[in-house]
Amino acid sequence: MAGQRWKLALLQMDIAIGEPERNFAKLESLLHEAVSHDTLPDVIVFPEMWNTGYALDRIQDLADPYGERTEALLSAFSRKHGVNIIGGSIAEKRDNGVYNTIFAYDRQGNRAGDYSKIHLFRLMDEEKFLQSGDRAGELQLDGIPAGMMICYDIRFPELARKLALGGAQILFVPAEWPNPRLHHWRTMLMARAIENQMFVVSCNRVGVSGTTEFFGHSMVIDPWGEVLAEGGETETIIRAAVDLSEVPAVRSKIPVFEDRRPSLY
Repeated sequence: MAGQRWKLALLQMDIAIGEPERNFAKLESLLHEAVSHDTLPDVIVFPEMWNTGYALDRIQDLADPYGERTEALLSAFSRKHGVNIIGGSIAEKRDNGVYNTIFAYDRQGNRAGDYSKIHLFRLMDEEKFLQSGDRAGELQLDGIPAGMMICYDIRFPELARKLALGGAQILFVPAEWPNPRLHHWRTMLMARAIENQMFVVSCNRVGVSGTTEFFGHSMVIDPWGEVLAEGGETETIIRAAVDLSEVPAVRSKIPVFEDRRPSLY
C-alpha cells in the first residue's frame, strides 16, 4: 500500500444454495486467484451469504456455528498473504438463532470488525428465519475508518449517513441483489456515495437460485458518484484502485457535513 491508495479485488461469485462444502471450495479457489495476480490486492471483498445462499428452510443446520469455520479460513489467509478481507457475509449460527454476518480481518489475521444485517428483507422471508443485528458496522483497516452494510441495508440512507458521520471514508456492501432491480442497485449505491462523499464498494453474486436470477454488477464508486469499476453478469474478479485521500478533498470542496441542519430533520 502506498499512502492512502488501496487496490481492491471483488470476488463476484456464483453460490450453490445449501451447499457449504462447494461454496467454501469455490471461495478458496477465488481467493488464491485474487492473490496470484501481478498486483497483490490490499482488500478482498465477497458477496452476501456466500457459505449457504438463501437456503432459509435449512439454515439452522447449514449455518456456521459462531463463524468458526469462516474465521479459521479467512484469518489464516489474510495473515499469510498480508491482505485485508471483508468476508462478505455468512449464515452464522449462535445460541439464540442465525444471523447474516460479515466478518472482516486485517493484514495480521486479526478480526477487524463484524456486522450482522440490521434490515431483514421480508420479500425473501428473512425475518422468519434470521435474527437482526443491533448495531452499525464500523471498523478500521490500515488506520482508515470504514463501514459495512449488507444488501437491503442500502435502501436505508440513515444507516450510511450514520457511518459517514462516524468518519467512514469507504463503505463495503456485500449483497445478493436479484433481477429485475438492477436500476435500483446502481442508483442507490451511487447515491450513497454522492450524498456521503465516500467510496462505495459493493460485491454482488451471480447465478440462479431456484427461480431467482442474480445479475452481479459489483461496483466500485468514488466520492463523486463516478463508477471506477463494474462487473458484468458472470463469475469474475473485479479489480480497482482507490485513493482514499480523495474523501477529505471532496468533503472540503462541497461542505455537506458542515451545512447539515439536523435540528430540523
